[in-house]
Amino acid sequence: MASLPTINGERLWSRLMQMGQIGATAHGGCNRQALTELDFEGRKLLMQWAAPLGCATRVDPIGNLFLRRDGTGKDLPAVLTGSHLDTQPTGGKFDGIYGVLAGLEVLECLHEQGIRTTHPVELAVWCNEEGARFSAAMMGSAVWSGRLPIQAAYALKDARGVSVREALERAGVPLDDSVRRQPLKAAFEAHIEQGPILEKQSKTIGIVTGVQHMCRNEVLVHGQETHAGTTPMAARRDPIRVLAEVLPELYRTAERIGPDARMTVGIIETYPGSPNTVPGRLRFTVDLRHPQQQQYRALRDALQQIVAEALARHRLQGSVQCYWEAPGVTFDERCVGAVRSAAGALGYSSMEIISGAGHDSCNVAEVAPTSMIFVPCAGGLSHNEAEQATPADLEAGANVLLNAMLSLARDGQ
Repeated sequence: MASLPTINGERLWSRLMQMGQIGATAHGGCNRQALTELDFEGRKLLMQWAAPLGCATRVDPIGNLFLRRDGTGKDLPAVLTGSHLDTQPTGGKFDGIYGVLAGLEVLECLHEQGIRTTHPVELAVWCNEEGARFSAAMMGSAVWSGRLPIQAAYALKDARGVSVREALERAGVPLDDSVRRQPLKAAFEAHIEQGPILEKQSKTIGIVTGVQHMCRNEVLVHGQETHAGTTPMAARRDPIRVLAEVLPELYRTAERIGPDARMTVGIIETYPGSPNTVPGRLRFTVDLRHPQQQQYRALRDALQQIVAEALARHRLQGSVQCYWEAPGVTFDERCVGAVRSAAGALGYSSMEIISGAGHDSCNVAEVAPTSMIFVPCAGGLSHNEAEQATPADLEAGANVLLNAMLSLARDGQ
């Protein structure tokens, strides 16, 4: 291990804690949503830390930020790393930002130790990964990769009616109809696992081989508003009856398909939302995930069938619409191998793992060889103010990131 370069773990932890103060919540988490003043305050702090490194910086028309350290072959494709600064409304101090600051440590290590690479090394801060303020998760990387038209992204609006375009304009980001994508040799992303597997298996490093299939669906059911006290139960056109039947069937289906199935009802809304009125409309969301395509399709088909049968039984109108989908991803074997080799050379315990969550790497993998590095988080808890990871594990993941990137950035092929 002494012969391999390593990052400064104390500095990484200190910066994570400093960044965690931007948007800090009362219970120890972060609320630093995309394209808010707090998001740009976080970017400003990042740029202050990066200033002594002499990296070239640019912000593209969808708000992605890039820091680039030249290699000896300036025209060669870059080896990239990065993640995101934005959080959920009640997010933690590690989701996303760990990958950004681990990437900054890579740049800082190369600078401090005078390590030259053949390929340029680049750090990306992807815009609106969480999809909390603007409802398109992994938005910036999706536009960058060509999977999402930039005009569609610009048109997205938050709960107050502010569009992505308006938010970018307010921040002084120059807008354009297209995003220039730099050529990449490889890409890596370090991240907390956001699940319990590494912790339960007592492993320090997750060698991420891919990401499971996932989609988000909106279910609408139309009934009829009527008085809660005067309308007999048999005379009601109550959309909640559909919900009452659909939920148990969905949970039974997920259990039948197996332990790798994931089904989450995250939003339930009624209209008009009055305690003494039978709702006239019901809206709820269903998030479905599975690493295997056949079982994933079975989950999606089951949702459609279960809702259709419940609507028919109660003679109500409704629909199921998939409004976001991220197909499963298999990561590049050479990049996966670089992570595996780095973890082994550094002496860290590791295991191969499939990501249960979506990440910007899913979009990057569409256009460049890609892999990810996971480290444990306490109890697998994430998207939560209590999210936690140890300094030692975070340092280990950043060391693996550094040496995996170096193995490809030093190679002129």
